Amino acid sequence: MALSLTPEMILVLGLLGFTMLMLVLEWIRADMVALLVVVVIGLTGLIPSDRVFNGFAGNAVIAIIAIMIMGEGLDRAGVLTYTATFVMRMARGAESRLGMVINVVASMFSAVIPSQALAALMIPVSSRLSARTGVPISRLLLPMAFCILTGTNTTLIANSPLIVLNDLIASANLNLPPGAHTIAKFGLFSVTPVGLALALVGVAYFYFFGSKLLPGHEDERLKVTPGRTESYFAETYGIVGETAELTVTAESPLVGMSIGEAEQLYDAPLILAIKSGNDSRMAPPADHVIWVGSVLGVLGPREQLNQFANNQLCRLSTRMRQLGELFNPTRAGISEVVIPPVSRFIKHTVGELRLRKRFGISVLAVTRGDKVLRDDVRGVSLRAGDTVVLHSNWRDLSLAAEDKDLVVVTDIPKELQRPGKIWQAVGFFLMAQGLALFTNLDLSVSMMTGAIAMLLTGVLNMDEAYKAVNWKTIFVIACLIPLGWSMDATGTAAWIAQQVLVHLGSSAPWVLQLCLALLTLLFSQVMSNVGATVMMVPIAISVAVATGGNPSAYALIVAVSSSNTFLLSSGHPALMMITGPGGYKSKDFLRVGIPLTLLVLIVTLVVINLMFD
Repeated sequence: MALSLTPEMILVLGLLGFTMLMLVLEWIRADMVALLVVVVIGLTGLIPSDRVFNGFAGNAVIAIIAIMIMGEGLDRAGVLTYTATFVMRMARGAESRLGMVINVVASMFSAVIPSQALAALMIPVSSRLSARTGVPISRLLLPMAFCILTGTNTTLIANSPLIVLNDLIASANLNLPPGAHTIAKFGLFSVTPVGLALALVGVAYFYFFGSKLLPGHEDERLKVTPGRTESYFAETYGIVGETAELTVTAESPLVGMSIGEAEQLYDAPLILAIKSGNDSRMAPPADHVIWVGSVLGVLGPREQLNQFANNQLCRLSTRMRQLGELFNPTRAGISEVVIPPVSRFIKHTVGELRLRKRFGISVLAVTRGDKVLRDDVRGVSLRAGDTVVLHSNWRDLSLAAEDKDLVVVTDIPKELQRPGKIWQAVGFFLMAQGLALFTNLDLSVSMMTGAIAMLLTGVLNMDEAYKAVNWKTIFVIACLIPLGWSMDATGTAAWIAQQVLVHLGSSAPWVLQLCLALLTLLFSQVMSNVGATVMMVPIAISVAVATGGNPSAYALIVAVSSSNTFLLSSGHPALMMITGPGGYKSKDFLRVGIPLTLLVLIVTLVVINLMFD
């Protein structure tokens, strides 16, 4: 019987359109959009009020929280540091071998660590290997990120669309037409055949074609090894000069001025440190007052420093006698960080963030695409994907990075926080997977068991666990899941499927599957892959039921296709994070991504149909 469009369906379609538009235009934060949508669903009664916020307690959300916590535990125990040593030993400095080993390791870890978190962990690893071997980082980061995305479908615990899939299937089972068979949920390794096939495709693609497809040029600013104090400024970002000390005399006009006021003076050098009495500090805040005898650690061309010293009646010393320890490369220096898509720094100016006062960090420049922003850097409003150039103490930078608002690209000296806990971290992670595989426990219970075991044994503490959870991602997923439920409950998914079949009803099953995969692929380029999955899985299941296809196969095709996001740097957070450090342009993603997108699409359809034949 043909379905008629009802007011409830029209409302759901309106919410779908609104969600897509807001996620694409980003006029409103993604988590706020999702929360607004779930509140409207509750107010309009599209699903029972007692189920509206069940997404927050759903199996998918709890599992993702636990996986984020365990991923942080593995990082704090030093798993990635040992991985870098392993990769270096296996690659032996050869570019082709180094790229392949990094890609294989990234694919393996992507099966158990969420892609965005893994990219944040692997970027400094790749930077370290690039610096030690001389292999351009631009030839390492893009293949690494793409292999993370091709390998993320190997298990059910690392890819959010796959974790959400079971919750969407459970909702679909409640609204199946009479006589339809209940759709079975997916187990931890149910998706492994397709995931392994895609992971192999990714690694093989770059092994055989990477040298031809990757950027043939090396960005000038990427040729310099990070971690220098003087030359790196000039050669990388055009900040010409050298470090020196300025001692403020009793006659100096600087006496009584704040650091911010001194920096506004004509031709003032960069002020990176100050010593007043016995107190020395890096990156003094703008309101720090300069007194007689204060020693300023400054950076600028020799002529500029001499002129400024003469004008301000200061004594200039090109030898770092009193601040030398602060500028010791083993303790401090230049670094690059990337602003991830979930950072709280986005849409705030550098001045508003007060990084010098909060973390002891000086911002020297912001790079955005081909632009290097150095003038009035305090007024620059940060965006996702920006690369920010900092000068700081390494320890201060590590502390600032713990809140996940910035991702350190540079291979900075870093002590392992809990190297003695590595076997506990790995053991409990494997235990959690074993519980999910060999018992009847829900994935959420299995994963949370591993997380709580890490907490009880001191692999990480509760405060660190809270910081490890990307709450923005959690809110988006928890609030969008009810949108998928409302598509099933109101019959919207069945109505859309009906309209699809009007035009494609006589087509072969593989044509229907291809259309669903292409739609999902296109949606995931411009909105979150979770959003694309929530929108398309109910439709895919309805199409399968209406045509006699296997709903599990159709749903899995959609979930896997949502990670096929290789065409735009904005298509996935992991790609946004490597764009700046790798110096990539849009044409690089298209040149490398188009062939890989087609390969992934073909392999996905073939392997899934073989699995469910």
